[in-house]
Amino acid sequence: MAKRIDDLKVIGNKRLNNDFFILELFAGTNIADFKPGQFAQVRIDGSKETFLRRPVSIHDVDYENNTFKILIQIVGKGTKMLSGLAEGDLLNIIYPLGNWFTLPEKTEKVLLVGGGCGIAPLLFLARYFKFNGFIPDILLGFRNNARIIEFEEYSKIGNVFITTEDGSVGEKGYVTSHSVFSTQKYDRICCCGPETMMKALAAYSKNRNIICEVSLENLMACGIGACLCCIVDTVKGNICTCTDGPVFNVNDLKW
Repeated sequence: MAKRIDDLKVIGNKRLNNDFFILELFAGTNIADFKPGQFAQVRIDGSKETFLRRPVSIHDVDYENNTFKILIQIVGKGTKMLSGLAEGDLLNIIYPLGNWFTLPEKTEKVLLVGGGCGIAPLLFLARYFKFNGFIPDILLGFRNNARIIEFEEYSKIGNVFITTEDGSVGEKGYVTSHSVFSTQKYDRICCCGPETMMKALAAYSKNRNIICEVSLENLMACGIGACLCCIVDTVKGNICTCTDGPVFNVNDLKW
């Protein structure tokens, strides 16, 4: 898939809470053929301390209006700068990068699992699955009620289950302890979030012969396999998350 480097116009900046915001970008009439799980490398202009691009997942795509969204968590000076972008500003990005989640077989029951900012690639994935005839269950985990984001959007697509660490909404605890795992049977799990969460889901899936794909959140400086800072150890050797991932079947990872 051809990569692009474009200055895209910001047409919306939606603040979700103190930590998360969504940028909506106009991609022009020749919008890319995005696949769920792919990401972009974002340049941060106007910051003397931020030299490297930041990887961000493609959160959602609107082909009718030629726009797409990226969901970003404010974690440092670079993402703080991005949170201040206004309508009409330009954002330089390299996109679409990486591979994508596999489309299930027709008979498969699918669960999507996201923890914190790991929910970012799953909205477009859920919409893509629904377009292809699958209605996924969606399990989202957050620290507390104040951190819950995009619940309404996910609810438009599938059955949504929530966990919060303090029990303020949904079931108390981590996503891996949710009762859905004891009451439902799944053929495929797709997930993104903290590595400990994904490793636990990988072990759960392997023990039950469930297909499981994870989207890794490794640090990436270039996004095109040149800097080698996102190397992951797999059964095929050390490979770049940005070019051979970020989506991996857990059977290919040395977890």
